[in-house]
Amino acid sequence: MQDDKTFSAPAAPAARRPAAPMAEPVPEAMTLLLTRRSVVAAKLGAPGPAADELRRILTAAARVPDHKKLVPWRFILFEGEAREAFGRVLADACAAEAAEPASPVRLETEAARFLRAPVVVAVISRIARENVVPEWEQILSAGAACQNLLLAAHAAGYAAQWITEWYAYSPRVRAALGLDERERVAGFVYIGTAREAPTERPRPALDDIVTRWTGPRARRDAEGT
Repeated sequence: MQDDKTFSAPAAPAARRPAAPMAEPVPEAMTLLLTRRSVVAAKLGAPGPAADELRRILTAAARVPDHKKLVPWRFILFEGEAREAFGRVLADACAAEAAEPASPVRLETEAARFLRAPVVVAVISRIARENVVPEWEQILSAGAACQNLLLAAHAAGYAAQWITEWYAYSPRVRAALGLDERERVAGFVYIGTAREAPTERPRPALDDIVTRWTGPRARRDAEGT
């Protein structure tokens, strides 16, 4: 795993720096949004992003809505031998926490879990409870960081999957990640190269999820409209 200093936060913009003008339409960006598709971790492989590519992906992931600039998330990287070492943590946690005794095959699966992709990024949600920003908004910001991570990986030519799985909720895994009481795992994002093209899946019809507000519901119901 690379030294933390390699991935220090980008420098903050200068105070009172003028906002950038509105960009011209970028059809390529819309195409990316309309074609992004998760690839299951088991179907990812090498190569993964190089150090400079990963830094750019993480920089994009950090450009999300963040009420009062709390930065209510952070990233933990797993690369190279660190993936195998963390697999031993997963296997030990599974053996200790599973409701039924874990079989040798199950433990082997857990030990190899982080080897499914060249890079795994744990996105950690962290709540600033002393701040006036509602916790829900801070959690949503962490979710936005996960989504930006997927989009940035896709834009860089890689495939990715955002998942949690059982170990996101494991007390022993939490301890191994060094999480404090205000932190929890928003997701593990696996990044690599798709070993086969993903198939499209059904998407919701807009007519089923989009409505237009036309006035207070109670008033419309009372008037029978």
